[in-house]
Amino acid sequence: MNKQKIFKRLVSNQLFIPLIALIILAVINLINDPGFFRITLGTNNAGNPVLSGYLITILDYGSELGILAIGMTLVTAASGGQDISVGATIAIAGSAMLRVLCGGNSRPETIQVPIIVAFLVACIVGMLCGLFNGTLVAIFKIQPMIATLILFTAGRSIAAWINNNELPIVPEPRFSYFGGFIPGIPIPTTVFIVIACVIVIALVLKFTNLGLYTQAVGINENSARLNGINPTAIKILSFVILGLCVAVAALIKVSRLSTINYSVIAKDIEMDAILAVALGGNALSGGKFNMWASILGAYVIQFLTTTLYKFNVQSDALAAYKAVVVIILVVFSAPTVREYMRNMVKKVAPARKEVA
Repeated sequence: MNKQKIFKRLVSNQLFIPLIALIILAVINLINDPGFFRITLGTNNAGNPVLSGYLITILDYGSELGILAIGMTLVTAASGGQDISVGATIAIAGSAMLRVLCGGNSRPETIQVPIIVAFLVACIVGMLCGLFNGTLVAIFKIQPMIATLILFTAGRSIAAWINNNELPIVPEPRFSYFGGFIPGIPIPTTVFIVIACVIVIALVLKFTNLGLYTQAVGINENSARLNGINPTAIKILSFVILGLCVAVAALIKVSRLSTINYSVIAKDIEMDAILAVALGGNALSGGKFNMWASILGAYVIQFLTTTLYKFNVQSDALAAYKAVVVIILVVFSAPTVREYMRNMVKKVAPARKEVA
C-alpha cells in the first residue's frame, strides 16, 4: 500500500514526466556512447581554461531556452495562449543593442556606450514589444497567438531596419563574455545568467502575489476580477516580463558572435519555449503552473536537440524527429493520461493481492 502511494505521488508530480524523459535520454546516450558524459578541461583560442563536453553544451545552449521558459510560462498561465513572436523579438532587441553599441557605424573601432547601457536599451525594447502584445491580448481581446503573429511576421524586418540592413560588429572583446567564457572561469557565463534569472523569479514568486494572481486570472478571469484582481494588468505584466526575458536571451545570442543575422538568429526558438512549458505538464489553456517544471522541460528539449545532433540527424529533418519525440512526451504528461495510469495502478494492485 505504501509503495502504491509513493508511486501515485511520483506519477502525479509535474516533474515526473520531464525527469523520466531526462533519464531516458541519458540512458540512450550512455548506451550509444559511454563518453557522452565526459567533461574535459581545455583552453580556448585566447588560452583561457574552459570546460567542454556534451553536458556543458546542454547547459550552455539550454540557458537561453530556460530563461524564455520563465516568461512563456507566465504568459501561458495568465492568457491561456502563447507568444509566437519570441524569436523575432530577440532579433529586434538584439538589433537595438547593436545599434546603441556601434552607433551609426557598422564597423566602429570602439563601442559608443557602456555595455550595460546597451543592455538596458534592449530591455526597454523587449518590454515595449511585450507591452504591445499584451495590450492586444488584454485590452483588445485578441487571441494571443494571433496577436503575436504581427511581430512574428514583421519583427525581423524591423530588426534589419534598425541597423539599415547592415550587420554591425562589436569590437569590444568583453562583450563576447556574456555568450562565452569569462577569462579564468571555465564554466560558460550563460550558466550564471540563468541561475541569476531563476533566483530572481523564485524571489518574485515567493515574496509577491504574482504567481497567485496569474493563476487566478488564467483559471477564471471573471472570478479573479470579483476578488479585486485586475486581469488586464496581470496579462500585460506577464507579456512585459516575457519581453524582459527576451532581452536577456538577446544579449546571450548576440554576444556569441558579436554580431547578428536577422533571418537566422533565434529561429524557431519560440516553438521550443512553448514545448518546454507543455513538457513541464503545464496546461496550455492557462491556469496553474509549475515554473521549475518548465525550466527543467527547457533543458530536456536542449538535451533532445543535442542527442539528435549526436546521432547525425540532418538539420532539415531535426524538427520532424524532435516533434515526434516531444508529442509522445507531452501526451504522457497530459492530465487525462496520468489519470488513466493511476487507474491502471489501482486495478493492478488488487489483482496482485488476489494472486497472493
